[in-house]
Amino acid sequence: MPDLTPSVPARVVRRALLVLPSLIVLTAVGITTFIAAAVQERHIRDDTADRVYDVASSLASLDDVRTTVASVSSVGTDARLADAGDLAEASTTLQPLADLIERTTGVFYVVITDDEGVRITHPVAEQRGRQVETTNASVLAGTPFLGTETGPSGSSLRAKVPIRDGSAVVGMVAVGVLESSILSDRDEALGDLLPWAAGALIVGTLASSVLAAAIERRFRRLDALAVEQEQTARTMGALREQAHEFGTRLHVLHGLISHGDTRDALAYLSDAMPGQTPREPSDTRLDASLVSASIEALRAEVSARGAQLEVRIDPHTPIDETVVLILTNLCRNAAEAGASRVRCSLDVVGDVLHGAVDDDGPGLDPRDIERAFTRGYTSKPDATGTGRGIGLAVVRRAVTERDGEILVSRSAWGGTRFAFEMAAPR
Repeated sequence: MPDLTPSVPARVVRRALLVLPSLIVLTAVGITTFIAAAVQERHIRDDTADRVYDVASSLASLDDVRTTVASVSSVGTDARLADAGDLAEASTTLQPLADLIERTTGVFYVVITDDEGVRITHPVAEQRGRQVETTNASVLAGTPFLGTETGPSGSSLRAKVPIRDGSAVVGMVAVGVLESSILSDRDEALGDLLPWAAGALIVGTLASSVLAAAIERRFRRLDALAVEQEQTARTMGALREQAHEFGTRLHVLHGLISHGDTRDALAYLSDAMPGQTPREPSDTRLDASLVSASIEALRAEVSARGAQLEVRIDPHTPIDETVVLILTNLCRNAAEAGASRVRCSLDVVGDVLHGAVDDDGPGLDPRDIERAFTRGYTSKPDATGTGRGIGLAVVRRAVTERDGEILVSRSAWGGTRFAFEMAAPR
C-alpha cells in the first residue's frame, strides 16, 4: 500500500492555510489599531495646536490686554529690562485674566510679556519679571509662532502671538500645553480604543478558527478521496495488466483450436486456470504446437490492425509464456502505433535469449523513451475508454524479472526497434 501521507511541502502549505486566517485577522487588527492610535494622536495634537493658537490670538486681540501691555512698553529697554516691580501694576491687572483663561480652556500656562519679552503674567509668581528663554525675536518682530519648545515647565506645544498697539508690537501672548498632557490624552484615547480592538481580535480569531476547521475538514475529505482514487487506480491497473496477460493466453488458445489441437487447448486452459488465484506466466518451455499457435494468433491480430508480421524464430528456440507475452505486447504496440510492417526475431546464445521487434511506424520520440515504459503512458488515443499505456510497462517488468534489459532505438525501416535480452527459458 503506498504512503498517501501528504509530502512535506504539502503539509507546510496546509498548515499555512490553516494558520493564515488567524494571521490575517491578527495583522489586520494590529495594523488598524496602530493606524487608529497614530490618527488619534495626530488628531489630539492638531486640536491642541488649534486651541492654543486660538487662545493666544484671542487674548492678544483683547483691548484690555493691548492697553495694559502698551502702558508698560516704555518701562524697559534692551539695555535695561523691566523687572517684576516695574510690571507689578500690569501683572495685577492681567494675571487674574490669565488664570481664568488657563482654567476655562485647559491650557497649562498663559504668559503675557512686554516688548522685550519680559513676563508680565506666569502661573509661577517667581517667573514674573523675567525674560522668556525661547523664541522671542521673530514674534516681537510681528511673526506668530506655533511649535514645540522646552521651557522652565518642560517640553510643551505652544503658540506665541504678537500684541499690537496700532502697527507697533508692544508685547506677546504665549499659550502652551505640556507634551506630557498631550501624551496622557493620547493614552486615555488609546485605552478607550483597546477594548474595541480586543473585541475585534476575539471575534476575528473565533471566525478564523471556524474557517480553519472548515478548511481542515475539507482537506480530510480530499485526503480520503485521494486514498480512494489511488486504490481504484491500483485496482484498475492490476485488472488492465491481467487483461493483457489473459489476452496473450487467449491468442494461444485461439491458435490451438484453429489447428484442431483441442486436447492441447484443454490442457493449456486447465493449466492457465488452476483456481480463482491469478497465475503469473510460466517460465516452462512451451510445446511446438503451442508456439506455432501463439505465433499464428499474433499474426492474425497484427493483420487485423493493418500490419504484416514477419517472424524470424528458429524452431528450436526455447519459448515460454513470458516470451510470448513480450512479443505479443511489442508487436501489438507496433501495429497500434501505425506500422505496416512488423518483424519479430529470437535467437539464443548460451543461456541468454536475444529478441527484437522492428517496425516501420512513425517511431518513438527519444525524449519519450523512458516515459513510454511507465504505466499509463500512450501516444495513441483511447477510443475504448478502458485505458492504454499498459503493454510496454508489462514488457519491461517481464524482462527485468528475468534479469534482462530492453533497449529502444531506430529500426532499419525508420520506425522503432525494441531489442531485449534475458535468461532463456528452461
